[in-house]
Amino acid sequence: MDKILEGLVSSSHPLPLKRVIVRRVVESAETPLSQAQCRAMFALSTRLVLQGPDPFQRQVGRQVLEAYGRYHRAEFEAFFNRGLVLGLLQRGYGELSNRDPAILDYIQAGLRLIMSCPSVLELFELLQVEALRLVCERPAPPLCARLCQLLGDFPQCLPRGRKLSLAFCQQLVRSIAHFQSQGSREAELRLYVSQVTQVSGLLRSVWKAEPDTLLPSLQELFAVISAADTSFEPSVALASLVQHIPLQMITVLIRSLTTDPNVKDASMTQALCRMIDWLSWPLAQHVETWVIALLKGLAAVQKFTILIDVTLLKIELVFNRLWFPLVRPGALAVLSHMLLSFQHSPEAFHLIVPHVVSLVHSFKRDGLPSSTAFLMQFTELIHCMMYHYSGFPELYEPILEAVKDMPKPTEEKIKLILSQSAWTSQSSSLPSCLSRLSGKSETGKTGLINLGNTCYMNSVIQALFMATDFRRHVLSLNLNGCNSLMRKLQHLFAFLAHTQREAYAPRIFFEASRPPWFTPRSQQDCSEYLRFLLDRLHEEERTLKALSLAKNSESIMNEESQTHEAVHKAQVFAEAPCMGSEERTLIEKMFGGKLKTIICCLNCKSMSQKEEAFTDLSLAFCPPTSLEDVGPKCVEHSEVKDDCVVQTNTLTTSPAGEMPLSNLEVNGEHDTVMNEEAIKDFSTEPNSENTTNSELSKVQDNRDVFQGLVGKNTLSVTDLLNYFLAPEILSGDNKYYCEKCASLQNAEKTMQIIEEPEYLILTLLRFSYDPKCHIRRKILDNVSLPLVLELPVKRATSPLAVVSGGWSAGVEISDIGENLAKKLKPSGADEVTCPQLVPYMLSSVVVHSGVSSESGHYYSYARNVTGSGPSGLCHQSTTLSLVSPQDKLLTEDSPCTVIENDLDSEMPREWFLFNDSRVTFTSFQSVQKITSRFPKDTAYVLFYKKQNSTCGFNTSSANGLWVNGDPPLQKDLMDAITKDNKLYLQEQELSARTQALQAASASCSFRPNGFDDNDPPGSCGPTGGGGGGGFSTVGRLVF
Repeated sequence: MDKILEGLVSSSHPLPLKRVIVRRVVESAETPLSQAQCRAMFALSTRLVLQGPDPFQRQVGRQVLEAYGRYHRAEFEAFFNRGLVLGLLQRGYGELSNRDPAILDYIQAGLRLIMSCPSVLELFELLQVEALRLVCERPAPPLCARLCQLLGDFPQCLPRGRKLSLAFCQQLVRSIAHFQSQGSREAELRLYVSQVTQVSGLLRSVWKAEPDTLLPSLQELFAVISAADTSFEPSVALASLVQHIPLQMITVLIRSLTTDPNVKDASMTQALCRMIDWLSWPLAQHVETWVIALLKGLAAVQKFTILIDVTLLKIELVFNRLWFPLVRPGALAVLSHMLLSFQHSPEAFHLIVPHVVSLVHSFKRDGLPSSTAFLMQFTELIHCMMYHYSGFPELYEPILEAVKDMPKPTEEKIKLILSQSAWTSQSSSLPSCLSRLSGKSETGKTGLINLGNTCYMNSVIQALFMATDFRRHVLSLNLNGCNSLMRKLQHLFAFLAHTQREAYAPRIFFEASRPPWFTPRSQQDCSEYLRFLLDRLHEEERTLKALSLAKNSESIMNEESQTHEAVHKAQVFAEAPCMGSEERTLIEKMFGGKLKTIICCLNCKSMSQKEEAFTDLSLAFCPPTSLEDVGPKCVEHSEVKDDCVVQTNTLTTSPAGEMPLSNLEVNGEHDTVMNEEAIKDFSTEPNSENTTNSELSKVQDNRDVFQGLVGKNTLSVTDLLNYFLAPEILSGDNKYYCEKCASLQNAEKTMQIIEEPEYLILTLLRFSYDPKCHIRRKILDNVSLPLVLELPVKRATSPLAVVSGGWSAGVEISDIGENLAKKLKPSGADEVTCPQLVPYMLSSVVVHSGVSSESGHYYSYARNVTGSGPSGLCHQSTTLSLVSPQDKLLTEDSPCTVIENDLDSEMPREWFLFNDSRVTFTSFQSVQKITSRFPKDTAYVLFYKKQNSTCGFNTSSANGLWVNGDPPLQKDLMDAITKDNKLYLQEQELSARTQALQAASASCSFRPNGFDDNDPPGSCGPTGGGGGGGFSTVGRLVF
């Protein structure tokens, strides 16, 4: 029969005829045959299966082998023995190599036929050994896949025993690492992927059956991908294993990898790079999950060098994976994490920027729902990056054009995404005893390190930084090559906005801005520092503008004598302060306002007036006199007058510019403790014989107002401003010299705000001089802070002649006739002189904690307020009204409290508490209640921002380019910040490694770092912040 069959299959008969004859040969297998005949048929069928020259002969061989083996099982058992199988696996069959998958096909077919025979057990033992030997020889994907299929069908052939089973898994992992695709056509790639899937599927079965083999297999996997051997590159087919690793093991495995001291940085970098390469594997699942988990794990233990290197090496490869729909989801997830966490430098983002537009257009052309969904995610990512790394319009404008029709995330969402993604925000996987250096707090704001009793500077700088329009103007200045104080302030603001550090040390700015009379490392007055700083900035800019004008003039001058040049320079300097509004300094534009002081002689009724510029108003507290003696501000002695009248920090407008921005006190030089007998009822003044009855009536009206102010339990800023704007009677030793009367006369002095600043700075005069003890005591009265303030501004020019910076000539009002009066007061004058109410929103509050100006601590509350209000909020007209005392005074019926509560409830987590290095979220209620909770902590300096202002930046068209709405930084500033951010990450990494090395022997200590509402925010000394806890050492003054 075997001879007939052999001749038939090799004959030239038609194929249909051959099939018919073969069918009959197969059917004859049921007939009894001798052992020799069976053996001959088995040998022939084996030869046809393994060496058949065409598919027909190999198919005939399988059919005959299966038929005769089934009906003659004993004979086949004798034929298919250990020797045959071992020979096939080790030597092959004839010319057929032992590494040909056909060998395994034949063995698998034979095993099926003898499964019920006793000899199969011997073959199972043989195959257990041979399978391990085979995988150690690194079989090609087809052979390995065929072996895994055989072992999957016959798990009895898998190596037994923990040692052999573990060795088999580890060697199979290494075999996969050597896989390479044999072709590039789609069919070949599909076959290759299916073969790899077959192999990884067997490993999954082994891991499931023997869990003890999983962790060693993964260790072997890491050893393969972390090897530094450049001559061998592990196959991306290893990605097929990731989907079979239980996700529950992520935490344990990542922690083990990132904290293992035996894993070197180079190995971890190599492993992470190769894991990122796995994103190219089409059917891999969870690769992105493991990659992101490892990135986060490395960030948690501060191994930032690895993260930086890997991101810069692989960011472009990850981006390129977005072109392939099959691997796009995983690639986008990894790309998003890499970009959003790489926040110290735009370098990684700018590597992919040139390719963004083409990818966006590709997504749009697809028109598929999946492409549209991915485009929306990708657009959100790009907006976040452009928001964070502003300052490159030439790079970003094409992108903005490409994505202009896509939804744009809100600024709040962008901030949230960035804050959650930064490396420094990753939760540490180390034990709690390994406290790590933290990055920015959850607020996203940067603190300022106390350099030794420098809280007075830190609190002021944070308030100025949170003055949004001022900050944006400072950052937008082009100050390259300039070593001015403004340049140093710009540098400080840039670091506060962009640094990765939790707190920044402003050493350079402190040395440059410290007033010469301030003793280093001792507590100072923050209000005095603020005035000095604004004065310096103003004077510096004015001088630079004058020099610039001089240089421009010199460049077009003809050659003349040195005398003429000197005269011209002097003229330029003299004209500089008289520049128009567009030539005002930045300090004038932001903080400059104007006050008009009017003095009316109570004898002849002649009036004189003077205009003065100011940058802040210092508000005195109402005198603590008895209610029945309280009248308008009636001043007899200079000491008395000094405490009652407000100081203003003035900007000079003299033509020659000889008077700089200075701390000019409107009515005196020093604060004094009030003498109760100093202020008397004006009606008892012995020198009041010339006072008219009508004037006495006016005084009596004002007395009622101040009785209400002094009698209140809690004053408000409104009360102090009303007191400031109230008329003041000059009498006694402080009488006014009237040129008309040519003698000293009683007079009434009134101040009006005629030009409001963009930022209204109010200083509460809490430190009064005690002449008995020769010290400055602190007034601890609680002052209510209105969230919304309407300031009365009388912009209309008085009909009287006014000389800017000087007193006007006296006009005798009593002698003016009716016609002249009509000329001086035209129709509608009442409306012209009525104060216009300008709305302001509270922006910052600097708080002093302590009982003396020479000690204690400063900290500040602040929020972002722009010209349109925080978060673009529109305010109702029923806000706090503040007008001059002679027109209207506030009553207790003001709806301010209701509005404050409404505003604060609508804007959660809007207020920040800046306490040197620490920045935390707070609320307006906390600001209002600070003094009631901590009696020594009182509001000292207030910043109010004018609403509906046109002075601010219009950032609506540049939100995609400006971080936090701020203008782009100069290149040298951005480079300095990037360099410092890298240094900071290296510092964190070094600290983490040091702590990890000491962890075994170091004792765990936990120190809570939260803000306890039961404790004051902090102090610089024993008298600050609710007391010093009993400490009395000098060292407590410095922290």
